[in-house]
Amino acid sequence: MHDIRAIRENPAAFDAAMARRGVENASSSLLEIDEARRAAIHAAETAQADQKAAAKQVGAAKAKGDEAEFERLRALVGEKKAEVSDMQARAKELDQQLTDALMSIPNLPYDDVPEGADEDDNVEIRRWGTPRSFDFTPKEHYDLAGVADGMDFETAAKLSGSRFVVLSGAVARIHRALAQFMVDTHVEENGLTETWTPVLVKEEMMYGTGQLPKFGEDSYQTTNGWWLVPTSEVTLTNIVNGMTVAESYLPRRYVAHSQCFRSEAGSAGRDTAGMLRQHQFEKVEMVSVTHPEKSRDELDRMTGCAQGILERLGLPYRTVVLCTGDMGFGARRTHDIEVWLPGQDSYREISSVSVCGDFQARRMNARMKPADGGKPEFLHTLNGSGLAVGRTLIAVLENGQQADGSVTLPEVLHPYLRGKTTLSADGALV
Repeated sequence: MHDIRAIRENPAAFDAAMARRGVENASSSLLEIDEARRAAIHAAETAQADQKAAAKQVGAAKAKGDEAEFERLRALVGEKKAEVSDMQARAKELDQQLTDALMSIPNLPYDDVPEGADEDDNVEIRRWGTPRSFDFTPKEHYDLAGVADGMDFETAAKLSGSRFVVLSGAVARIHRALAQFMVDTHVEENGLTETWTPVLVKEEMMYGTGQLPKFGEDSYQTTNGWWLVPTSEVTLTNIVNGMTVAESYLPRRYVAHSQCFRSEAGSAGRDTAGMLRQHQFEKVEMVSVTHPEKSRDELDRMTGCAQGILERLGLPYRTVVLCTGDMGFGARRTHDIEVWLPGQDSYREISSVSVCGDFQARRMNARMKPADGGKPEFLHTLNGSGLAVGRTLIAVLENGQQADGSVTLPEVLHPYLRGKTTLSADGALV
């Protein structure tokens, strides 16, 4: 959420930044509501002062025996009381309108975010690994012989509908091993704190990280009002919701492996084959809560953590900076990491790491008290996948595939698979 005072002080700068995100004249309607809200507050304060002054005069008029003046003043007190009530209600209504409007506007991009309309305008900043050359035509993950018995979309459709999968046997075990490897690496090598959080959250938690009010259709709400998390970013970031923490408390770096749920409302018809885009999936999520002056450095550190997982798995990838037109709602700058999928002959997103500045902290009212005793200021938050487990499974299967349909598995997974090194063509770990 944005600071209305900053918009009021420099609307031109705000409009210029929002124009980069495709939002024109963003300040005008906000300032119109703000002006009406401030006028209502002023009117309420003025009427309240008039009410108090008239109330004092009522007693004096009564003492003088001036009945006409006494009745006039009593009526004036009643009028001013009603006016105060009306203006306070109006101010409250306008304050909610302003809050709703501010919550529906995307974050300001950093100046170094590239201009652009869509993913075609993203800028590559790193590339690692060389895509493997095959002496056969590589298949997509769901067509591999060794995967057939362990990745069941038909049963999942019977149970739940489209965009679900039932994993079993060796494929399920590799999926679990990947998640364990990711969490262990982030905890033991990257210094993150392993965390386990609920997947059902209160509505205000979804507001805190920006999923609501604008993107409610992309998530699932239960009949009793809870929301299923689209990622554990929601729970991990909201740990500091409503808190004012000491500067020494920071940084806080969390990692959680969780189930995630997305309706994929805006992706109809996209990636319907296989398990690239599912309604229910698993992610290992990273969240950092930092000092405002250190969040940009933290973005690079978190990006490196996600890249390191792919490098340990031997999976070629590239990292791009998202342009203004492709960046997420709450981000000021985003690094997408795209893994090479030989079955698609393309790079596909496997992690998105974003710095949000104080955008989420304002929504959550999360602040830091400086060590020098200065005025508390809003924290900065960051989030990123470290990694999407299902997509990593796809990448491992496709990059390690052999001509006979078996899959050679990354060495770092062998300890998690009791020394097994290969998914055989008949679906067994050997």
